Amino acid sequence: MFDALNRLAADPEGRPPRPSATLVVLRESPAGPEVLLLRRAERGDLNSGAWVFPGGLVDEADHASAGCCTGVDEAAANAALGLASGGLAFYVAAVRECFEECGLLFAREAGGQPVAPQRLSQLDAWRGPLHRGEAGLPALCAEHGLSLALDELVYCAHWLTPVGIPKRYDTRFFVAAAPALQTAVPDAAETVEHRWLRPADVLADRAAYKMLTPTLKTLEMIAPHASAAAFLAWARQPRQVPMIQPRLGSGRQGKRPVTPDEPAWAELGRLDPQGTGQACYEIQVDVPVRLSPRVIRVTADNGSVMTGPGTNTYLVGGGPRNEWAVIDPGPLSPAHVQAVLAAAPGPIRHILVTHTHTDHSPACVALQQATQAPVSGRVASHPMWQDTTFAPDRLLQGGERLQIDDGVTLQVVHTPGHASNHLCYLLEEEKTLFTGDHVMQLSTVVINPPDGDMRAYIASLRELAAGLELDWLAPGHGFLMAQPRQAMEAIVAHRLKREAKVVEALRRLGPASADELLQAVYDDVPPRLHPVAMRSLNAHLLKLRDDAAAVERDALWALA
Repeated sequence: MFDALNRLAADPEGRPPRPSATLVVLRESPAGPEVLLLRRAERGDLNSGAWVFPGGLVDEADHASAGCCTGVDEAAANAALGLASGGLAFYVAAVRECFEECGLLFAREAGGQPVAPQRLSQLDAWRGPLHRGEAGLPALCAEHGLSLALDELVYCAHWLTPVGIPKRYDTRFFVAAAPALQTAVPDAAETVEHRWLRPADVLADRAAYKMLTPTLKTLEMIAPHASAAAFLAWARQPRQVPMIQPRLGSGRQGKRPVTPDEPAWAELGRLDPQGTGQACYEIQVDVPVRLSPRVIRVTADNGSVMTGPGTNTYLVGGGPRNEWAVIDPGPLSPAHVQAVLAAAPGPIRHILVTHTHTDHSPACVALQQATQAPVSGRVASHPMWQDTTFAPDRLLQGGERLQIDDGVTLQVVHTPGHASNHLCYLLEEEKTLFTGDHVMQLSTVVINPPDGDMRAYIASLRELAAGLELDWLAPGHGFLMAQPRQAMEAIVAHRLKREAKVVEALRRLGPASADELLQAVYDDVPPRLHPVAMRSLNAHLLKLRDDAAAVERDALWALA
């Protein structure tokens, strides 16, 4: 239901986003690539005073410019931008806007040589008429014998303004090396200042520069590259350029765009398809969040390195009888128990536990005392790191189906790995899987032997990805996650990549102790987290032993 609403609400006012183009101009410096940033004039709108790249709307004359272009034709432009038609106009608009706003012209003389700097003085008078729409680049090129050098532009990004913002743009970003010997001169109308800046310097002092999200993210994309040539080479490689559409959300920074690489992005699209910005991009502790007519989330105030923003407790129910189940009551926190009780729209009839680590199940005792609801789950095979107060009234088996209310059905899925007694719960009516710690957002699940088992964990993930039809994951830590299969396949790939590092370290160092292997296998993890990483390293080593790929003798590990 929510995905359908999201598609229908792509433009709630019926106004198509306006086609636009932006040109990121780079030059080399001894300290790395520099970008040309322009400061917009103060006009009382969102862009006022912002530092931007040259760019603006595609106009009618841009669509009639094929005759003055070289290096890229309409077919090539459409293929690069993934369009059926009109692609060339985006390239032309990027060139035109750059010339209008800062006087740099990507063009060639009739003989193919670059436009000489002295020629630009003859062309400067065209900038105003171009900006006002009184002339187009075809006329300029015809009068001065020029052609637009579109092959110097590389398509690098595609941004769509969030739903809910009155002025929406469909903007294609291009990147190019600055024309040799030309000098940028702001037009003093739209732009009032320009600077050549290293992306890393701007990002390190971003409070000094008002920037819109696409500008900031483009600088982040360029910053890791050692030179302008290196970034251009990367951008020219065959690759899929995704469309990036932020979503509006609210939080401590006020209402702002949230990009797809942020944890809340998928959830915002589900909760607020119209783009009002009322949904929150932050996890708020002990504040109920209505995720659907059947699901409410309340997050405990126990955030840490191990628990992320806190442990999620889910209320699932809301059928005709308005009866509810609680999944993972959380840590022993009276305030959290009261928040869960207050969030329940009706009587709590079931208390379900994904596993019995101490941030998920200790509140069962207090919640059961308050509701008299039976507790269901499984008992771990090993007592280490477990909640010793957990005493289930019912032991659950994988494959069971729990009828919480009419139209509210939970299927029990046994998913050992993080813990031997780990369960996930599938809300069949919404194809949403409550994953506990089997899948966490923005964090690697710790596999801690002997109760944790890396081999079982990977097998459980593969079975879930292949065997269940899912639309959403509701993790024990973090926001709702879309694209469940891709998320689980990515976790498996990450684990196998780490396992390959273990094998390589054994080949290079073995026989070696776990402490020696840790430094090589987890060299990308901060030393303060190495005690936690050691648990997962042991799990990898035991998996390799069980796979007959490694052996242990006298606390030293080697390849079999």
